[in-house]
Amino acid sequence: MPRKFNFGAGPATMPESVLLEVQEELLDWNGLGLSVMEISHRSPEFIEIAKQAETDFRDLLSITDDYAVLFTHGGATMQNAAVPLNLASKEGIADYVNSGHWAKRSMKEAERYTNINVAASSEHNNFNYFPEQNSWTVSEDSSYIHYTPNETIGGLCLRTIEYSDVPIVADYSSGILSEPIDIDKFSLIYGGAQKNIGPSGLGFVVVKKDLLGNAQSITPNLLNYTLIHEGESMSNTPPTFAWYVAGKVFKWLKSLGGVEEIGKINNRKAKKLYQFIDDSNFYENNINKENRSIMNIPFLLRNDDLDTKFLSESKNAGLLALKGHRSVGGMRASIYNGLPEEAVDTLIEFMDDFEKKNS
Repeated sequence: MPRKFNFGAGPATMPESVLLEVQEELLDWNGLGLSVMEISHRSPEFIEIAKQAETDFRDLLSITDDYAVLFTHGGATMQNAAVPLNLASKEGIADYVNSGHWAKRSMKEAERYTNINVAASSEHNNFNYFPEQNSWTVSEDSSYIHYTPNETIGGLCLRTIEYSDVPIVADYSSGILSEPIDIDKFSLIYGGAQKNIGPSGLGFVVVKKDLLGNAQSITPNLLNYTLIHEGESMSNTPPTFAWYVAGKVFKWLKSLGGVEEIGKINNRKAKKLYQFIDDSNFYENNINKENRSIMNIPFLLRNDDLDTKFLSESKNAGLLALKGHRSVGGMRASIYNGLPEEAVDTLIEFMDDFEKKNS
């Protein structure tokens, strides 16, 4: 059976060449007569996998030795607690930009461990734009500013950050490795792997080393960045298979030319789909154009009575997981790194045909 096109928000499409490589090695990795899932994370073989994955991740993002790179459990959601536990005090204050569903989730968790100030919000406008940075009201003595560069559900993003006086923390789950970023502007970035890196279960943290060593006394050992760093991300058994696959995805990205080249591809994919939507009287996208995500593209049918029919026919056409999040409705096409450009072209052809038949 031919592979179908998965537009799901995560777990997301994996590069086919990586899946084939994993398949080939599944029963016998590197001539050991074992699957990589069966070897010890303490073995020299797996330690080499881990070190190479970190090296390639650093190369892709131009991460200097000023930063620690951690591979973690729990995806991004666990880091919503780990960030304030490591960077703020219970009596201190941290600033959060409320740009959508995932920003709100981060705030709700963080306020259990420190005081929260909402530096800016677009909730009053149904999160259809990203609050401009010159509107952010940052607290005096703020421990950090947290924002979500790409809101997976809402389909909006902030692609450049200008603040420099306060440590900047960013949830890069759905934007990581999709295009170049200036890592030096951040004190910490984190995210889950299941969109642009690999299987679910793995998380990543890139944190300035000078921020280590300040965790609150209540911080669990497995959330303490200093201990994770000292243990080389192996304080306990890590998600070894996901880490192994992530390393292969990093190699795949480097073979394409790195984040600069994948960024060109991703921008081209997004431009095609947005242009089609904007030129149509049948579909619409309500996000301010300057804040549109290149990873997650929500769209509405102007006649929502046709939503069920659209989803049924698109599924039959091999275009999967196009239903929008229940909180916003409509449709959403997540077009992460692993989704080929052919998938976007096929989706546009389907949407055009569906419009002609149902206008």
